[in-house]
Amino acid sequence: MSLVRRCSRTACGRPAVATLTYVYADSTAVLGPLATYAEPHCYDLCAEHSERLTAPRGWEVVRLSDGSAPSRPSGDDLEALANAVREAARPPGRAAEAGSGHGQNGGPATGETRRGHLRVLRSPDS
Repeated sequence: MSLVRRCSRTACGRPAVATLTYVYADSTAVLGPLATYAEPHCYDLCAEHSERLTAPRGWEVVRLSDGSAPSRPSGDDLEALANAVREAARPPGRAAEAGSGHGQNGGPATGETRRGHLRVLRSPDS
């Protein structure tokens, strides 16, 4: 007996990575991370078959992620990283000229402390 669960598709012997369950009452196919144990009314699928899964006409496919896979960075994440790197590389004299996040007299804005290129924002509750 093998400890690795295999894909339920006919003639596929690849290891299973996802579990497919049909919710007939809602006309929904739910594809989620591999279940802890095999159930008789669920289907284990390999990576290839889980990516290519389609549902019958009129049905909806719901794909649940397990959260263990790293998410791809969004455009906002990359822009924030680029802005942080630009600010960190800016010479101290030029950072004061930029005036971003500073009060009227050049010091940090209210509730803000600067430590190198990082800022610590105080909680509104404190």
